[in-house]
Amino acid sequence: MTVNENPTGEQKKSLSFVEQLVAEDLAAGKNGGKIQTRFPPEPNGFLHIGHAKAILMDFGVAEKFGGVCNLRLDDTNPSKENDEYVQNILNDIKWLGCHWGNVYYASDYFQQLWDFAVWMIEKGYAYVDEQTSEEIAKQKGTPTEPGVESPYRNRPVEENLKLFRKMNTAEAVEGSMVLRAKLDMANPNMHFRDPIIYRIIHIPHHRTGTKWHAYPMYDFAHGQSDFFEGVTHSICTLEFVPHRPLYDKFIDLLKEMRGETDNINDFRPRQIEFNRLNLTYTMMSKRKLLALVEEGFVNGWDDPRMPTVSGMRRRGYSPESIRKFIDSIGYTKFDALNDMALLEAAVREDLNKKALRVSAVLNPVKLVITNYPEGQQEEMIAVNNPENEADGTHTITFSRNLWIERDDFMEDAPKKFFRLSIDKEVRLKNAYIIRCTGCTKDAEGNITEIQAEYDPTSKSGMEGANRKVKGTLHWVSADHCQEAEVRIYDRLFNVENPSADERDFRELLNPESLKVIEKCYVEDYAAKMQPGQYLQFQRIGYFMADITSTPNHLVFNKTVGLKDTWAKHNA
Repeated sequence: MTVNENPTGEQKKSLSFVEQLVAEDLAAGKNGGKIQTRFPPEPNGFLHIGHAKAILMDFGVAEKFGGVCNLRLDDTNPSKENDEYVQNILNDIKWLGCHWGNVYYASDYFQQLWDFAVWMIEKGYAYVDEQTSEEIAKQKGTPTEPGVESPYRNRPVEENLKLFRKMNTAEAVEGSMVLRAKLDMANPNMHFRDPIIYRIIHIPHHRTGTKWHAYPMYDFAHGQSDFFEGVTHSICTLEFVPHRPLYDKFIDLLKEMRGETDNINDFRPRQIEFNRLNLTYTMMSKRKLLALVEEGFVNGWDDPRMPTVSGMRRRGYSPESIRKFIDSIGYTKFDALNDMALLEAAVREDLNKKALRVSAVLNPVKLVITNYPEGQQEEMIAVNNPENEADGTHTITFSRNLWIERDDFMEDAPKKFFRLSIDKEVRLKNAYIIRCTGCTKDAEGNITEIQAEYDPTSKSGMEGANRKVKGTLHWVSADHCQEAEVRIYDRLFNVENPSADERDFRELLNPESLKVIEKCYVEDYAAKMQPGQYLQFQRIGYFMADITSTPNHLVFNKTVGLKDTWAKHNA
């Protein structure tokens, strides 16, 4: 959505083109002033961020105009669907902050769809074809050349009815026959060339068991389900534009079967299409995402590298940040490739407002404050979130032995290195100013320990302790911290638009998409955080405890860095 300024000077969001069309229908009094949308995912995988865009439009339109949005699971293919996917869809929609009016299933209408198909056969609008799928495909023709009629196209009605009923028996052989609508084999719209509307599947259905053996195709079930439910606006993505005439044709036939000839009060769904959400360095094909899961390239549908809603939730994205990103790219009639940097910027902006600031050291080296008394410790006050005073404070323990980031020390530093080096001063955040006095190395020349002295009059918050130094470092007390595993994520694919690349998508995967750091240290306060709590590891980035994290084995996922790193990828 774009933002305009009204005469009072206040900013308001202008309507998207989809919302404008809905508003026009309301103004014209269509559908009796009723607004009813639906979100109709197939439960054959986890939802991804592309689905999130559709969810926010479907539910958002209903909410904006005082209507209702229902959830309908389009479960017409039992070979790919299961209850785990259904439950995950419900959870993801709730997490995004959307609320449905009712939950429906395409399988609720199997009997009505079957009866409709029988009527179509009786009226000469459908026939059973016993050709192979390859033969049917060859006869489809091309967009500029008409198709060839099936040799079974004009078989008698009674024979078609007998064979159709046979399709719905356990004895029927999968692939031996299909039911096709008898439409127009010369139509320039390929979807009208006698589309398949029923096929045989013997895998038990997750809701209906073995009651059915013949199942409707998506194009046959989708529009009719909308009509059965009273949907007023069927909002979908651009790839369904060529399907729209077929969508309307089946509804015409359904109305004919019902004897509904009143076109003045035609309460049929209006299909409106908008652009899909595509992201750089990822892909949205559920088939390919499933392959990544099944072949072990990722650790499940909720792997934090995946573009799934559950993967992003596990990684530490907030629902508000996803909403903000989708709102910023808007809804148009033109497909585009959106920069991952835009999504991460939205995540970063939102988490800055809500993440608790904690200390963690990912690449530790020991720092010993040599003039700090042995065995002494102090509780320093740390602000939980400077962006939100209501988040309060917590204490972090300071002691003689600390861990700091190895990259924060350089023995022989250049002039503009404002971190720790020999004879240079820095402030330890929330604590004291220290001056480095030396370091210890092992036989290979690796630094194993850094020595420094602290200024006891420079404690943060102490009166007169405002002496300026150019660097501030984070730290954790070596005696008051917890060991943790930290997982750092990079882009899943090495090419900007893997969906457009002709190579096998497996060849395009980034082998460095996951880096596991096994021995990090976090302050005790951070060790208590649970999945779902947003954290900022100071000076490093935003993190969240992983769902596998336990008190005995802490695991944190990096959500996003403090700064945009995608510019480097595109350079």
